[in-house]
Amino acid sequence: MFRAFAFALPAIMLLGWGSPSVAQQTNDPADVRSLARSVISGNFHQSREALNSLVARGNKDIISSLILGMRYRSAHEYIAEGISKLTGEDIKTWNEAMLWQEANPDIISHESYTELKVSVLKYIDENFDKFLGNGRAKNENMDIRFEEITWGGVKVDGIPSLDNPTLIEAADANYLKDNDLVFGVSINGDVRAYPLRIMGWHEMFNEVIGGVPVALAYCTLCGAGILFETKVEGRDTPLVFGSSGFLYRSNKLMFDRETNSLWNQFTGEPVNGPLRGESIKLKIRPVVITSWAKWKSKNPTTKVLSVDTGFYRDYGSGVVYQTYFSSPDLMFPALVRNEDVVKRKDYVYGIRDFGVARAWPLSAFKAKPVINDQLGDKNIVLIGDAETREVRAYFRGDQTFKATSSPTELISDDQSWKITENALIGPSGKSLARLPGHISFWFAWDGYLGVQSTLYAAK
Repeated sequence: MFRAFAFALPAIMLLGWGSPSVAQQTNDPADVRSLARSVISGNFHQSREALNSLVARGNKDIISSLILGMRYRSAHEYIAEGISKLTGEDIKTWNEAMLWQEANPDIISHESYTELKVSVLKYIDENFDKFLGNGRAKNENMDIRFEEITWGGVKVDGIPSLDNPTLIEAADANYLKDNDLVFGVSINGDVRAYPLRIMGWHEMFNEVIGGVPVALAYCTLCGAGILFETKVEGRDTPLVFGSSGFLYRSNKLMFDRETNSLWNQFTGEPVNGPLRGESIKLKIRPVVITSWAKWKSKNPTTKVLSVDTGFYRDYGSGVVYQTYFSSPDLMFPALVRNEDVVKRKDYVYGIRDFGVARAWPLSAFKAKPVINDQLGDKNIVLIGDAETREVRAYFRGDQTFKATSSPTELISDDQSWKITENALIGPSGKSLARLPGHISFWFAWDGYLGVQSTLYAAK
C-alpha cells in the first residue's frame, strides 16, 4: 500500500559523495552537486549551511533538489523557508512544494538533479535502477517530468501483482458479502469477477480471459481500474505488468517485466525505457464495477477470485485504503484544474475513443439511470447506478432508450432490448456493441485529459 511519509536518509549516504563545499553564491556544478547532497543527507549543521549557500545563488534551478530534501529529511522546516525565498511563495509542506513544481514546468533543474535523485531512490531500493539507470531518468529520455515522479512508499513489486490467480465458482465464494464491489469482466463468454477488497492490495492482475491476454491496472489512489489488452502488435508475447513503486501526479507507474519500461497506468503508454517512442498505446477493454450480488445475479456462471492468492493480506470488507476512500483529500500531491461541477474525489465514468473523450459524473445517474448522449459524432447510451459505481456504455445508433422496471432490459420505440455484458440485443437479434470505459476520481481524469475531455452536464 502506498504511504505518504518522510524517509530520513542517514549521513552514511555521504560516503563516496565527497565533502560539501560551503562557498557563498557558488555556481560551480561540482559545488552545487555537493551542496545539494549535503542538504539531503548531511547532519543538521551541514544541511543548513549548504541550504544557505544554494539559496544565496538566487537560481530556481535548485528548487527540485530542495524539494527532494523536504521529502527525505524528518525535520525540514528550514528547507521550506529556503524554497519560499526562491519561489516568492509561502511554502510550508512537501505537498505544497510539489504542487508549485507541477505548476512551473518551465523551471529547468540543475544538471546535478537527476543523478542526485537516482542515488536517493537507489538507496531506498536498488531495484529502482532498472527503471532509471543508464540514462533512463534523464528528461530527454522520458515522456513525463522526472521531477514529478515520486516514491509511493513501497519497493518494486511491494504491491504484488496477481498473475493467473486461482478462481473459484460463485457458489464457493463464501467470503464475499452481497454488497462487496467487484470488477466484472466478460470476454468471449468467459465471465469473471475480481473483488476490490482483494485487488486493492494487489492493484494488478495479468490473465488470459476468453483467449485474450489482459491486465487490470487498478490505481487505488485515483480510483481507476482499467482493463488493457496486453498483446501488442509487432511483439511475439503479451506484456506482463507489475507495480514499480513510483507515482506520477498521484497515479501509479506500472512497468512491463520484459523491458522494465515504465508505463502511465492511466493512458496505457510507456513513458521511458526501450518501449518509449514505439507509438504503443494499450487497447482498453470494457470492465464494470458493481456489487457481488448484482454481478452474480446477471452472470450466474461467473468465476471469482479466490482469497488463496499466495500472499498474506487482510482481505476483509472495507479494510484496504478505508481512510483514503472516506476522505476528500489526496494522499499525494496533484494539481486539480477544475472543481466547479465535481470535486477532486468525486467519481466519474470516462470514455476516450474516436479521438475524443468525455466524462459523466456518477451522481448524474441518481436522477437518470439511462443517459442518451453523444461521444464525438457517435450516439451512445449509458446505464448507471451511482450506489455501486456501475456504468455500462453502448452504441445506440438511431435508438433512444428508456429504463424499465427490469435491471436487464431497456426499451426503445416500445420494443425491448436486453442488456448483456457485450452488447444490447434488440428485436430480431439486432446488436449494439458495448464501449470500453472506466470509473475514476475526477482529479485523475481531469489531470490527464483536461481540456481534451468534455464533462456531461445533466439537463
